[in-house]
Amino acid sequence: MKEKVLDVSNLDQDALKSLDKHIDSLKGSNEKETLIPVLYKAQELFGYLPHNLQRHIAMKMDLPSAHVNGVVTFYSFFSEHPTGTYTVSVCMGTACYVKGAKDVLERVKKLTGASEESMSDDGLFSIKDVRCIGACGLAPVMTINDEVYGKLKPDDVDDIIARYKEDNQ
Repeated sequence: MKEKVLDVSNLDQDALKSLDKHIDSLKGSNEKETLIPVLYKAQELFGYLPHNLQRHIAMKMDLPSAHVNGVVTFYSFFSEHPTGTYTVSVCMGTACYVKGAKDVLERVKKLTGASEESMSDDGLFSIKDVRCIGACGLAPVMTINDEVYGKLKPDDVDDIIARYKEDNQ
């Protein structure tokens, strides 16, 4: 069977060279221990971690692609899709979910036009539904970048999102 060639032509080639240099500098280290720092560097360089970049990293580090993708999808700070200026993370952990996080998430989607897979058309917002933010006493909780908003009701989201939109006009 003929092996597929990995196509990375759609990636910034200068950033790719920089990433490869970074990976090469870590040679001799335990690849599984250096994977997260490599993924951080890759996301810093490219803004997100598309599948072909993940496969490239796996090949360079001699790791299974499934392992690299498993790490990327496990940690909420990694993104497989382009992200907006503001990342809205809505906690869907048990405490938040039972107190209405699903309705908060739906309101965020409606107001921003973003989804978990795509950023808003204006490039301002990306959405993540995360398993736990660690602020159960404030349930339901969402964060926008590093700002935490707790004890939310869907109507609260309107003013919060409006402020971020106003800041970018």
